[in-house]
Amino acid sequence: MKTDAQLKADVIEELLWEPTVSSQSIAVAATDGVVTLSGTVHTYAEKWAAERATQRVEGVKGIAEDLEVSPIGVHKHSDTEIAAAAVNALKWHVWVPNNIQATVEDGWVTLGGSVKWGYERTSAEDAVSFLPGVKGISNDISLKPSVKPAAIKDAIKSALKRDAEIDAENIDVLTDGGKVTLAGSVSSWDEREEAASAAWNAPGVYEVANDLVVSS
Repeated sequence: MKTDAQLKADVIEELLWEPTVSSQSIAVAATDGVVTLSGTVHTYAEKWAAERATQRVEGVKGIAEDLEVSPIGVHKHSDTEIAAAAVNALKWHVWVPNNIQATVEDGWVTLGGSVKWGYERTSAEDAVSFLPGVKGISNDISLKPSVKPAAIKDAIKSALKRDAEIDAENIDVLTDGGKVTLAGSVSSWDEREEAASAAWNAPGVYEVANDLVVSS
């Protein structure tokens, strides 16, 4: 098991290695496997990239992300400009339905509307995540499946077993209608996210509680 000092050093090295993370003002702290990121970045996309880079480091059990987005130069835009860009980004994304709305206040984008699938909700957030000037995103899109849930637990367990990136033996799937809870342990953050994606793909699912613990 890594010491906190080793974990901190590895995260710092991974952030320096990641080309989409250019900020030199990200502070890293590690305590019992939980990594805290603080400081300032210039785009929401860089904030996301820093979090993903940290997730890749072996030994990271949790992340406390306290990064502030402070756009400068070419990344700084008015709410009106951001809103116009967000509308276009949503319109031109093939997986986003045309009933999704975006409102912007002080650089913070709030998404509203309803979709039938989890991937549509995620795609809407992805569409605006890389726009300059965005400081944060509130995804208030509601999920209203068009089909009734049926045999969700078995379908998800089968999907987990098919996925080469997932060790399904350590994952428990609990269902309550269209609500799914994933419990147990996985070996990495990527495996944790992959399991959640598999659960969201089941017809009729409207909520996924990912309680999987990353163990190392």
